[in-house]
Amino acid sequence: MSIKHEKRNRRHKRIRARIFGTSEKPRLCVFRSNQYIYAQLIDDEKNKIMASAKGESNVKEAKKAGAAIAKKAIEKKIEKVVFDRGGYKYHGRIKALADGAREGGLKF
Repeated sequence: MSIKHEKRNRRHKRIRARIFGTSEKPRLCVFRSNQYIYAQLIDDEKNKIMASAKGESNVKEAKKAGAAIAKKAIEKKIEKVVFDRGGYKYHGRIKALADGAREGGLKF
């Protein structure tokens, strides 16, 4: 594993030690690959994925994926979430996904 991935994994573990999702306020977890960006709503109490969305890995599609996950959350009557950026820096695609989710009606 490269040093870049090791650093991201360390940041992610540090973040996960403090962030916890419940059924009323689930964790919005983001994973970014070269080809896609994934968003999941996770209830850590039950270890259950409540909803997920996937989009191509560019800024426009990331914003659409954020809006899609927000729509699924609103359908399940979830308005507030805890944002887990997955150890990634908050800019570019991650920021676009968060902005799309906020515009879709989610509150962080």
